[in-house]
Amino acid sequence: MSGPRAGGNATRPGAGAPRRIVAIADTDSYVKWAAALVGTLEAGWDASLLVLETPLAVSDAQLRAALSGSSLPRARVTRVTWERLGPSLRALAPDAVLLAARGPLVRVLAREMARSDPRPVIVTGLPGISIPATRKAIAYRTQCDLFVLHSHRERREFAALARERGMPQRFALATLPFARRGDGPSRAVGGTDLVFAPQAKVPAERADRLRVARLLVRTAQAEPGRRVVVKLRASAGEQQTHAERDSYPDLLATLGPLPRNLVISTQAMGRALASAEGLVTVSSTAAVEAMALGVPVIALDTFGVGPELINEVLADAGLLGGEQDVVARRFRIPDASWLEDNYFHDSAADDWTDQVRRLIDARRAGLLAPRRPLVRRGGAVRDAWERKSVLGAHDRSVGGLAALAVGVPAREAARAVQRLRGVRVEVR
Repeated sequence: MSGPRAGGNATRPGAGAPRRIVAIADTDSYVKWAAALVGTLEAGWDASLLVLETPLAVSDAQLRAALSGSSLPRARVTRVTWERLGPSLRALAPDAVLLAARGPLVRVLAREMARSDPRPVIVTGLPGISIPATRKAIAYRTQCDLFVLHSHRERREFAALARERGMPQRFALATLPFARRGDGPSRAVGGTDLVFAPQAKVPAERADRLRVARLLVRTAQAEPGRRVVVKLRASAGEQQTHAERDSYPDLLATLGPLPRNLVISTQAMGRALASAEGLVTVSSTAAVEAMALGVPVIALDTFGVGPELINEVLADAGLLGGEQDVVARRFRIPDASWLEDNYFHDSAADDWTDQVRRLIDARRAGLLAPRRPLVRRGGAVRDAWERKSVLGAHDRSVGGLAALAVGVPAREAARAVQRLRGVRVEVR
């Protein structure tokens, strides 16, 4: 198979035809984001979601949870394999595709979309808190026409980094779709649960994660009549966007008998927050979702503040708290001055749909300019290697198997050289 292609119809739709957008996503956080984002589109749009089978694809239960906060009809959501992706896109004939996936997979998909004639408008984005801006996040998405972000600050920092690195890109603003509300955050009343939102990557060390687990036990013991809810992203055996080592259920199991009011939950975050007194996290985007619902937050500062913890933006909101604050349930609400620049801007400032509409109009007029990839060595063999790397066993092509045979030894040799030179290998 040469790869998925879209937009190959010879007859262009008229100016009054609905604008068709197809989102492609695989992991839990990206499926939730993509479904919610395209679910906000108004009349005149025809939206669908293709859930691509990859090694990290959502389970059926995760898919139901991800779709629970979206108005996208379930009938417009379809699972597809890599082999069926191309035919599915040709049948849907999208004007635009939203590539909602980890950077390496976006690069593979965008490369394939860019080869179509006429090609679709290629849109991408990140599913939550994206501060700090990173070079890799932009580089992986260099062939996309539009990069969607969710705050004035994110847009400003990504645009500055793109200019600094010489990687031209259009950035657009959209309200974080599952963090929408009317008047901005206000303190909720009535809930009694302390909801903890874990992350796969933060904190990274087992000792630090075990410290958090012990904190949760102490917090439950301090208030036996109120629950501490560990709201997991995945059940045992399910995948997440980022691989998790030292999961909290496993860590808690090492601590002996647990308080009865310490519970594990895999329900949708919106449902968990409905009975929450407050939310605790290190830096999860769930903090923004909680604020949107009027639920106060503690951003745990036990491990400091910095880009590796992805918590600088929450620190600026005045949400930091220590372990004693968690035990005492001393939750915070964000500084009012923080809101407009960070996720709670006036929705009138959102311009992502306007930008996509203009790009679609340019496409229909035959004026959509190509987006050049970053120059990289390896040619077709590297393309096949990158595809095989993100699809794993879901790529059954001969080229993928051949690239795997060549690429694995070459990658290990390159890493060995980097280790000898003291170069840190960045993986994101």
